Parts: sequence; C-alpha cells; structure tokens
Amino acid sequence: MKELYIDYNPFFVRAALVEEGELVEFGVEHVSTRGHVGNIYKGKVENVLGGMKAAFVNIGLDRNGFLYLGDDGDEKRKCSAKASDKISAGDVIMCQVVKEQFNMKGARLTTDVTLPGYYMVLLPNSRFYGVSRKIEDEERRKYLEELVKSVCPPDMGFIVRSAAVRARDEVIKQEAASLVNIWRKVESDYEKAAPMSVVFREAQFLERVIRDNYGENVDRVIVNDAVLAESLAPRMIRAQVDLYDGKRNIFKQFGISEQVEKLTDRRVDLPGGAYLVIDRTEALTVIDVNTGRFVGSKNLEDTVFKTNLTAATAIAKQLRARNISGIVIIDFIDMQLDEHRKQVVEALRAELKKDKLKTSVVSMTNLGLVELTRKRTRLPADSFLLEPCKGCMGGYVVSSAHIALRLRDEMIEFSLKNEFGSMIVRLNPEICEKVFSSHVMSREAAGLWKGKRIYLIPDENVGRETFEISGSSDKILTLPANARLLF
Repeated sequence: MKELYIDYNPFFVRAALVEEGELVEFGVEHVSTRGHVGNIYKGKVENVLGGMKAAFVNIGLDRNGFLYLGDDGDEKRKCSAKASDKISAGDVIMCQVVKEQFNMKGARLTTDVTLPGYYMVLLPNSRFYGVSRKIEDEERRKYLEELVKSVCPPDMGFIVRSAAVRARDEVIKQEAASLVNIWRKVESDYEKAAPMSVVFREAQFLERVIRDNYGENVDRVIVNDAVLAESLAPRMIRAQVDLYDGKRNIFKQFGISEQVEKLTDRRVDLPGGAYLVIDRTEALTVIDVNTGRFVGSKNLEDTVFKTNLTAATAIAKQLRARNISGIVIIDFIDMQLDEHRKQVVEALRAELKKDKLKTSVVSMTNLGLVELTRKRTRLPADSFLLEPCKGCMGGYVVSSAHIALRLRDEMIEFSLKNEFGSMIVRLNPEICEKVFSSHVMSREAAGLWKGKRIYLIPDENVGRETFEISGSSDKILTLPANARLLF
C-alpha cells in the first residue's frame, strides 16, 4: 500500500510518500525558497573556459550557473546544432536549470530546453521522438508515438510518459497543444526579457510531485485541504483521494512527524541492534555500518553478513527518504566470503530499483567499501531539516524552519487539551523570528485558533529546540515588553 500525505499551507507544502507504513520519500517547499530546476532564463555568458569546455552564465541568481559546452550527457536527445557550441563571453542565451545550486556550486544549466507535462515532455529544440520504457506494450507504444507526432510541430520532439498509457487521446492532444503554446509564449517572452531574468517558471512543488513522481504510483492520497483534494481527484490515475479535516496536523495524526524527525539524526537504528551513521561532506556522503548490539546466533561471518544485508536495504531507503544524491561511499562491515559480498551488493541494487532517480552502484572492494552515485537534481531533504551550525566548524543543527513546525505541532496539541483565551509561548529569539517570517501557522490561525490571542515571548535563556507553552483565560495579561502578538 503506497500512500501520499500532503500537508498544505498557503506558504509551504510538505509531501510524504509512505509504503506499508514506512516513510520512503519526503519533500518540502516554502514560497520563499522555491527551487530553480526547470526554470528557463535569458542568461548572459560571463566567461568561457575552453580548457574545461564550460561557460559561466549569469541568470540573476547569487552564483553564476555552469554550462557544459560538450555533450550534455543525454544521448537520447541530440540536437542538430547546439547554441552552446558557439557561445562566447558577453553573449545572451536561452538556458534551463537542470541541477539546483548547492553549497558553493552554481546551478547546472543546459541549452537543451524541455517542457514537461503530465503525459509527455516537449523537446522544442530537438526532433527526437521517444516513449517511456515503462510502457511495454509495443503496439501501444507505436500508437502513442504517432498520436503525439500528429499534433506536435515537425521541428519539435517529445517523450511520451508512462502516465499516457491509460489516458484518453483527447487529453493527450490537449496537453501537447498546451505545451506547444507555452513554448511559443516562452519564445515571445524571451525576446522581450532583459538579460539575466527568468522567462519561464517551473510548476510549484505540489504540481511537480503529482506530475513527476507519484501520479501513477500511489494507491491513496490524503490531503488536508478541501480545494486541493477536489483538484487532485481527476488527475490521479488509480489513487483514491481522501480529505483529512481533523484538527491535529495531518503528519502528526498519521505518525509521519516522528519519522520525519528521524531524518535529522546521523544515526539510523536497524532491527536487532545494528545501526548506520550518515555523514555529509561537501564532496560526498559517507555511510558507516555498525553491528552495535547485534550479536547473531552462529558465527562472526554470519553475524556480519546478516547485518550488512539488513543495512543494504535500509541504506537504499535512507537515500530516497533524505534525497541524498551525488557520490555516496558505504563502509560495510568486512566480510571474508566473496559470495557474501556479492549478495550484499545485489541486495542494495535490488532495493535501489524502487528509486525513481538514476543510481549506479560499483562492486564492493576488499575493504568492504561500496561506491554509488545518485542523480542530483533538487536539494536533499536535510537542506530544509538541517542548517550549518554557527558555533562549530562544518557541523549541522536542526533548522529554525523545522523547529518552527515542531512548535506549531506542540501548540496544536496544547490547544486541543486545554481551554484558554490566550496562549503564551516562551521561546528562543531565533525561532521566534522564523515563526513570523515563515507563516507556518497561518492555517491554524484561520481555523483552530480563530478568535484566540497567541503571544510569543523571545527569551535568550530558552534553548533553540525548547518551548514553554502556557494558557490563560484572563482578559488582562501582564507580559514582558518584548512580547509579540502572533494573531
């Protein structure tokens, strides 16, 4: 049973994919931190490095984007001529973000622009025609290819997505026509736009979640907004869409909050007492496997083998849940038998097949190390859950944004258990500012807390992750001078 839970707020959206009760994928987006992948820009070439076959392009972000001038790596789509082959410093070009800027690296760009839809992807600068490999019926594949080809301009290409296998012809034709119209508008807007500006914005987070990830792969969608539930229902291929209208937060109600919290931990406990330690560096992610309290029942080799098998499955799930990408080094516990090494690697590969992102696994070394790569597009989950520690060198702490959500959930629980006219919350000043700037409680203000007074009191003596919540029915309150009225 695959279930998609959506926590909708006018200012942010969280989505959690749960398989048999276990969180396997998590994503979040705030209006102030929308990503750039898929956006199309009118960029200005700042510098061309012939030795690296690359160019740095100013697209209006805080760091220049990186454009590789060689083969973009997508062998399925080869344009007859690439604009990137002939560019020089000072040129203005159309480009699209394919990888989010991360740490000190700028966004990865391409000149092979694409426009994704629910049933197809339009390739406006290519004549490549393709159909998803997930559509195995050869007759259906040929039919869909001819269908889309009949409505697409002859100078454009497309890739038919797997969702189209059950779609009506009229719906597919409508989307194809819509994508072509969008492209015509992009061309028009590009001509009018100033350099270093965006000419097309990719769909918002929730739209991408349904379109790219889960639209055809889930059995049930549970969402906490009636309007959103109504709009989603016709677009889901086979999933049942249910509205959750309870007073508790939807993640809290269905036990997802506890699983999300675990994504902030370095340590991941495994059944039997073994555990993983996950450390992120600028260059790669390192995962260490430890037996912990697991002692097995036969001999050392058997104990180590069983631990590594369990760890292989858990690691694949952690990569998905935390959206860990790039280079990953896994330090499995040393095994003596080659057969055991092969089985552990195969178990890892088998679990990674469930991942929608491309992964590549290298065989295990004699030291028990396995190297893998996972395609990086968008930011990892911990980019929202964690932030650099201001008091240490290179360490991370739970982010103020995530702590603000924790506070919201605790305030909801308090309000459901207590009668009050006013709620007073004493908290760390940093978290107080985040609550006001992120609007994480706007939904509760309009519903559960309507007519109530909520006061936040910033206090330097309160830890970042600590809250003191109290209620009062007094009409006149004595509060510190720095108390702030939230609602």
